[in-house]
Amino acid sequence: MGKNRWLASVLSVTVLGMTLTACSEEAPSPEEAANTLAEGLAELDVSDSVFVESTAEEANTRLADWTSGMDPLKPSVSVASVEETGDGEAVATLSYVWDVNASDNDYRYDTTVALQRGTEDEWEVRFTSTAVHPDLAPEDHLVREVSPAPRGNILGADGEVLVTERPVWRVGIDKTRITEAELESSAAALAEFLELDPAPFTEQVLAAGPEAFVEAITLRQDSVSPPPVFQADVAEIPGAAALNSTLSLAPTRTFARALLGSAGEATAELIENSDGALSAGDITGLSGLQREYDDLLRGTDSVTIATATPDDVRSAPLFQDAGSSGELHTTLDPAVQTLAETVLEDEPSASALVAIQPSTGNVLAVANGPGSQGQQTALLGQYAPGSTFKLATTLAMLRSGSTPQTTVGCPAELNVDGRKFNNASTYPAQFLGEIPLIQAFAQSCNTAFINARGDVSQASLAEAAGSLGIGIDSPIGTGAYFGSVPDSAEGTAHAASMIGQGQVLVSPFALAVAAASIGNGSRVSPVLVQESPTPETASPSASASPSATQPGAAPLTAEEAATLREMMRAVVTDGGVQLLGSVPGEPVLAKTGTAEFGSEVPPRTHAWVVALQGDLAVALFIEEGELGSTSGGPVMKAFLDGLAASVQ
Repeated sequence: MGKNRWLASVLSVTVLGMTLTACSEEAPSPEEAANTLAEGLAELDVSDSVFVESTAEEANTRLADWTSGMDPLKPSVSVASVEETGDGEAVATLSYVWDVNASDNDYRYDTTVALQRGTEDEWEVRFTSTAVHPDLAPEDHLVREVSPAPRGNILGADGEVLVTERPVWRVGIDKTRITEAELESSAAALAEFLELDPAPFTEQVLAAGPEAFVEAITLRQDSVSPPPVFQADVAEIPGAAALNSTLSLAPTRTFARALLGSAGEATAELIENSDGALSAGDITGLSGLQREYDDLLRGTDSVTIATATPDDVRSAPLFQDAGSSGELHTTLDPAVQTLAETVLEDEPSASALVAIQPSTGNVLAVANGPGSQGQQTALLGQYAPGSTFKLATTLAMLRSGSTPQTTVGCPAELNVDGRKFNNASTYPAQFLGEIPLIQAFAQSCNTAFINARGDVSQASLAEAAGSLGIGIDSPIGTGAYFGSVPDSAEGTAHAASMIGQGQVLVSPFALAVAAASIGNGSRVSPVLVQESPTPETASPSASASPSATQPGAAPLTAEEAATLREMMRAVVTDGGVQLLGSVPGEPVLAKTGTAEFGSEVPPRTHAWVVALQGDLAVALFIEEGELGSTSGGPVMKAFLDGLAASVQ
């Protein structure tokens, strides 16, 4: 009896549970069908939806046709509302958003789609062209027409245009205008005319398609003979042509080339890494600021969206965005930059000149000589500063209690832990022995500054360098090396640091910042790219190794800077660059430096000169020079004389 009651109870619970489960199942809703459709439209694949009198495969074919002119874009689609309009009928409103270019102006609109309950109690979609766009006819399709925006300019000081669209010749072989038998001879003839290697260009021409224009070179129009003459000369070669075009260029081929960089057709690698932003034939930045700020300079394309018939008859625009081009503002002064490059043009080794306005920190020139072979020596070079670093050593000595008149010992030779340190071979004998610090600075007595190592610790030296901006990274809008000074060093390493050797490294830019800080009376934060977004590809300021000279370094005081300026003036009046005393205008202040490098005997030397004149700070570097005074002095004089002449 008990057993039967227990079985009855179990059966009752089971039946009740099955009844409750069956009752809890809800019929599919039109909202679910609308969401599934929206998700499919966003992927341009509606395979998960069910359609009235149509298969999903047929719906996908029509969807691909209707959106073919928008490729490769896909819309964002969401359900705005679903309204049941009758028994088994509903209307869904879908919201479309097409991200048509790089601007924030997206194309937005709503469509409506009819839904009806099918025979199997599921909601089916009545799929028509108006589900994609309310103005789209069944046989038409959406089309997006894109026009690239003109590439933005790069501006210099006072808004002067540095880089803009300038006329060029695209010179090459048009294979449609030549027989196959002439290809090889014409390609070789054009290459020789352009002073190029014929073999690779001929191979390129032969490999190109039968209707290709195979470009050999792009030339500035102002770099060759007058247009009619040049075009006629090229046209004498069968199949050759010089096509008139423009390209984003600086005033001259060499003007700030390593800094500004270049623009041209996107490479395969750039296209692959652009996430669809670049296509074959697009003009993009290839190097320098042109590459780092490519998104800004390339701007946003103008876009027009319309419907089109199978015969490509377009409707009135459904959507338009005019696009825009951005401008990049820099502090470069074109006249100062050009003069800096001119005074370096005969230097065979790597060289650089950086000019900064102390009162603002504006970088006026970043010049690299031809011996740098396109490398950014001025901003990124890492070299021992030699005696120019005595600016920092002297500051550390002033902070330890010395004054310009403090007597220091300047022997001809000094032995530190078995290593001999000497002065330059041309050091004047009358300034050996006990001399004032100001004369040790003016004559650049190495041994006097090394003798001060007992009063100036390595940490104090590193802090003094930081007070001048050496080793203090500061964002300037592109990569730069601010220098490195170890905060600990003993024995010969400490001794070498006192005269800018050992592990002390700077760039020409870093020394220009130090000079500008002395001219300003407080540490300068340099500025090169103004009010710009973070560059897309630029890395932070480059550093060879961590430096102790962090932003917490003691600030440079006006009194300290005034004393350093007094001592720099003595270099011109009494020291190694007295030739700078004849420069017109305000008095010139300077410091020279020679730094040994390499393992040769005698070692090769870098030549340095830093100078101040009025509201101008300049650092000059020559990789393989003699003394700073003999190799760098005349170049610095030519630069300062040129500036003086330009303002008269």
